[in-house]
Amino acid sequence: MIDLATLAVFSGAVLLLLLSPGPNMAFVISHGVTHGWRGGVASALGISVADLLLTALTATGVTALVASWPPSFDVIRYAGVVYLLWLVVKTLQKNPGLDAAQVNRVPLGRVFLQAMFNSLLNPKALLFFVVFLPQFVRPQAGSIAVQLMVLGGVLTLIAGVFHAVLGIFGGGLSRFFARRSKGAWLQKWGLATVLTVLAVRLAVMSRPS
Repeated sequence: MIDLATLAVFSGAVLLLLLSPGPNMAFVISHGVTHGWRGGVASALGISVADLLLTALTATGVTALVASWPPSFDVIRYAGVVYLLWLVVKTLQKNPGLDAAQVNRVPLGRVFLQAMFNSLLNPKALLFFVVFLPQFVRPQAGSIAVQLMVLGGVLTLIAGVFHAVLGIFGGGLSRFFARRSKGAWLQKWGLATVLTVLAVRLAVMSRPS
């Protein structure tokens, strides 16, 4: 099995990567601001499930197979762009006059699924699992698939806690905006702006060489 030294180095690398601003961070905070801390935590859980799915796909070799097919990057990328733009439209259709209690009653299952699909439809997430996890695998330590699952589980745990904290922080910002007359309007347009930026970022993304 994986030794403690390797796990320590791996955990440190994961933390450093998480501290670098990225789409998951923006997604969790913006949903925490819009839907309260429960929405932020639901987003974190959705991303965690996506990480577990990508881990399982990596361990079984599916992600490597998909990544080896050149058009896959663009197929996943454009699917993600369409999905994010659809979320923008749905966000802008909401009535900004809703009070904070009504906003926070949004089905958390919907937020969970949005976060999960947003993560799965990011082709760089797939490439990340294909490239990053195997660097910490030692063939002489036993089953490669089991090692990948363990590493993916550790990553999911660390990232899940990190994103949950961000979601709760976003919930604190939600209460801040709720005390202001234009808070609902700012939450609505803030979320729409974040989703639009993520869609544009995905649209102009080029496949790593």
